[in-house]
Amino acid sequence: MIAAACAFAVVAISVALLLNLYRLIAGPDVTDRILALDTMVINAIGLVVLAGIMFASTMYFEAALLFAMVGFVSTVAFCKFLLRGNVIE
Repeated sequence: MIAAACAFAVVAISVALLLNLYRLIAGPDVTDRILALDTMVINAIGLVVLAGIMFASTMYFEAALLFAMVGFVSTVAFCKFLLRGNVIE
């Protein structure tokens, strides 16, 4: 039963990734593209966590945590660059 639920979740998150890719390409504004990229990072974290569940390995959860931290820092850096024009003061 867990295998079927994981397979459905992988398909659902993959569809969400494709829709985010469309928003990333066709976004009318830079802020929409940044939000789409941040949402894609969240979806990729979900796929990594699902891989950890399917393969029964805790290493995937640590990788997802590191990926989440890098995604957060990159989103903050993009937003700061849009507001001020530079990242490092």
